[in-house]
Amino acid sequence: MFAWIGRRVVHHPWLTILVWIVGAVTVASLAPSLDTTQDQADFLPPAYESVKAAEIADTSFPSDSDPAAILVFKRADGGKLTAADQKQITSMVDDLDANDYGDVKQIVTGPEQVAPDGTIMLANVVPTSDSDSVIFGETMADSVRDLRADSAELLADSDLQMGVTGDAASSLDELEATGDVDQMIMLATLGLIVVLLLAIFRSPIIAILPIASIVVAMVASTGLIGWASDRFDLQVDTSIQQLLIIVLFGVGADYFLFLMFRFRERLRAGSEPKQAMIEAVARVGEAITSAAAVVIIAFMALALSTLGQLQAWGPALAIAVGVTLAAGLTLVPAVVSLLGTKVFWPSRSWQRVPKERVAGRLGALVARRPKGVAAVAGLMMAVLAMLSAGFVAEFDQSDSGPQDTESAKALDDLESGFAAGRTRPTDILVKSDDGGSLDPASVETMGQRLAEVDGVGDVSPAEISPDGSAAHLSVVLDDAPESGAARDLVRGDLRDVVHDSAPDGSEAYVGGLTSVLVDIEDAVNVDYRVVFPVAAVCILVVLALMLRSVVAPWYLMASVALGFLASLGSTVFVFQELKGESGLLFSLPLMMYLFVVAIGTDYNILMVARLREEARQGYEPRAAASLAVRHTAPTIAAAGLILAGTFGVLLLAENVTLQQMGFGISIGILIVAFVMAMFLTPALTALVGHKAWWPGHQDRGPQREPAPESTYVGAR
Repeated sequence: MFAWIGRRVVHHPWLTILVWIVGAVTVASLAPSLDTTQDQADFLPPAYESVKAAEIADTSFPSDSDPAAILVFKRADGGKLTAADQKQITSMVDDLDANDYGDVKQIVTGPEQVAPDGTIMLANVVPTSDSDSVIFGETMADSVRDLRADSAELLADSDLQMGVTGDAASSLDELEATGDVDQMIMLATLGLIVVLLLAIFRSPIIAILPIASIVVAMVASTGLIGWASDRFDLQVDTSIQQLLIIVLFGVGADYFLFLMFRFRERLRAGSEPKQAMIEAVARVGEAITSAAAVVIIAFMALALSTLGQLQAWGPALAIAVGVTLAAGLTLVPAVVSLLGTKVFWPSRSWQRVPKERVAGRLGALVARRPKGVAAVAGLMMAVLAMLSAGFVAEFDQSDSGPQDTESAKALDDLESGFAAGRTRPTDILVKSDDGGSLDPASVETMGQRLAEVDGVGDVSPAEISPDGSAAHLSVVLDDAPESGAARDLVRGDLRDVVHDSAPDGSEAYVGGLTSVLVDIEDAVNVDYRVVFPVAAVCILVVLALMLRSVVAPWYLMASVALGFLASLGSTVFVFQELKGESGLLFSLPLMMYLFVVAIGTDYNILMVARLREEARQGYEPRAAASLAVRHTAPTIAAAGLILAGTFGVLLLAENVTLQQMGFGISIGILIVAFVMAMFLTPALTALVGHKAWWPGHQDRGPQREPAPESTYVGAR
């Protein structure tokens, strides 16, 4: 089949290119826009308590909203605010409220906004809508900038200081401190691809060609994802754009390298350029398609997730990989077939067979001592894997960003005078079962019981809906809303008291950010027990079909699982042990699953496909392993460096969360590429021998040739 695809594309290159360009432009222009959200509650199923609370709030209290930002006033000398100070602050807030600040509905303060110790006074910046598109939007960011500038003028020559904190302010400060992450990832990825391809092929054409083809694939993918999101009502979060950049350029560069290395090999074997490309597609097409199938299946397994975020990630990333695969098998061969050997200009190295000293020696080492190589590689990965047992999921990301920003300093000031939960109060929503009126006395009793809960700092008076069927109480926790202590309180005593004290004939739920995080934690734990096993079984089936074997897929999957755990263990050691972090981003294992297990398996498949190819040429298992490492190691090394480097650039960010993600995934890619695929997989295959291909006997070629002695000593 792949030989047929190669012939059709090579013989009709202009038609292939035209179809791709017209198709991508058409899809992009007609597709609906890709709407994203940052509200984590949007990703939870309706059965979770925080979602039920949000539904009552939206229905019965549509005008209520948490502040988008909080103005924190204090004296410059740190002393208590005088009556004159409080009057001046009130006047300043009135002046600011009189201005037009885009998505700001009003700015309000009052005597109740003065801290118990009298050192801090707050003012709430109320948004026009509770939608995160408003709170985190560009208009609100501009409003925060203008608020800061206007307040600085009002505070001139006074004894007061003011800082702006809260969601909108923190988001703005983080963006200004870390820059545009999407742009940083894009530029770093492009730079890595260009530099590495120039170093490998010494040709500017080859350095630019994959970028051009991936851009076309990205345009088509984004349009198709927009259609899929609109058709199936998928909630896509803002991080999908960053993931798409990494997946498209990482996978696209991998497939491009797989194809070009084989194309150059066929040229060196004496084939004419067009025939060489047909042979390259025919020989590497199955490996690329199998690798893409593994990635697509792994991503699609996320559709089983209970989190809408992951449910949307799966199809979106699967579409991107599918389009990239199609481009790798058609668009790239079409362009290269037109250029022929000019694609390598100005280098002439493609005409010379390299000595492959390093790869040859590595291959010879695997062939001579497969037991030792497998033992060392496996032991190293096993030791790192054991460290993964110390993984602690961290949901509190309040300290992940830069700590010298205005919002961070203002938050410290706020917490010195108020309970830490003041920034994101916990909502208690009560709804009568039959739509009738609630008993106000019973709701008041609930508030009193909540105030007695250890860890609750303040409970606001109950707000009753206009029809009397619902009530809302705002609870300020002593601890920060994202902290482990706050989550434990909400999961335990707070929810217990709310449920037990609900008025007769009503239901009561705990909502707000902390409750959302509690539900997300529960949902993620469910996903670990469902998504991982299903994906593993599906990948196992793909490997069995590709290899026509029921033996090799088992140790391949075992090595991949070991590589994943080793990657997680490395990250645990660096951040929790060396840097002293309290934990790692709760979604990091899932992120590493996406990129280390799914995409990293590409390298395993490329290696095992070459092992099978050499075996079918008649070489004995050890000789086949030596030749496979010699021919495939340079490709895997280049592809691994590009993908690992893409994520590694996140280490430059000041955000600890991005640093953890960047390190975890990049070290994972390096482990699966340079330890698992290059050493463990070929060594195990050499040890298992002919049985690795049972029952399909894929090592039984039409003609069995003796292995050359040079195979074992690394010479060409």
